[in-house]
Amino acid sequence: MKSTNQIGLGTAAIGRPQYINIKQTDMEVSFSADKFIEKGNQVLDEAYNRGVRFFDTSPGYGLAEELLASWLQKKNDPKIVVSTKWGYTYVANFDPNAKVHEVKEHSLEKLNQQWAFSKTLLPNLKIYQIHSATLDTGVLDNQAILNRLHQLKKEHSLLIGLTTTGSNQLEVLQKAMEIAVDGEALFGSYQSTFNILDTSILKIKDQLQQPQLIIKEALANGRLIPNGHYPRYENLYAFLMVLAKKYNVGTDAISMRFCMDYFPNAQVLSGANNKAHLQANLRANDFKLTTEEIDQLYQHSIAATDYWNERKKLEWN
Repeated sequence: MKSTNQIGLGTAAIGRPQYINIKQTDMEVSFSADKFIEKGNQVLDEAYNRGVRFFDTSPGYGLAEELLASWLQKKNDPKIVVSTKWGYTYVANFDPNAKVHEVKEHSLEKLNQQWAFSKTLLPNLKIYQIHSATLDTGVLDNQAILNRLHQLKKEHSLLIGLTTTGSNQLEVLQKAMEIAVDGEALFGSYQSTFNILDTSILKIKDQLQQPQLIIKEALANGRLIPNGHYPRYENLYAFLMVLAKKYNVGTDAISMRFCMDYFPNAQVLSGANNKAHLQANLRANDFKLTTEEIDQLYQHSIAATDYWNERKKLEWN
């Protein structure tokens, strides 16, 4: 199930014009769907031409699933691996001033509704995930949903997965690992946040070696790119820039390499929305950090609660 390139492309930023990140100052004033789709196809092509064969999407990412499905038909390459999700619906209608961008619903009805389109990603679709599984929605206790996912797993030879968000990632992952349907483990893939700041999933690193692990937020929604918003990370930024100079790459590549070196069997997602950023991210393939450098970066990790409280303050932009 793993592609030959450890870096995959997450399509949130090419499927909708706003996403959670550090506030940008160069936003386009108007939105053109045609230009947005054209740019998205350019990023997909660039990723493919540079060896990326793993693509992650979701109905919650605006046009992303539709864009990817159309692009896959033109590529017709069985080596492309796609993961998608169900549970979020994009509702902002590409309005930059929208107060609500996405709505979460973990119901059997929503699963079946979104599967009706997601299945158009077959046969490249290999991983089908619960989008942002949490304990409070009860999705991991809903036997009807678990049975339906197991049915899809068997009918289409899928890995069933889930994505985690929040300071209780570990609790959700551990609960999911215990779920079985018809005597076999349901979940074979987990997509979780891991980066220099939030290293909490390392506590169950051994349990994450066998399933397909997909790492998201490798750049902490832009917080790991040196900037003036976070004086508390001044020393980390300085060290990232030292390493970037040593390896002749950007600090983004250093942050992604940190994830790749800790989890060499994982797919680490780039969230790039343009060719230049994608090319910079992919430079993480060109080197490896030393054990000492990895340890030094790890020393800058913070408590998961602090990480997620800080993340909640980021805006859609």
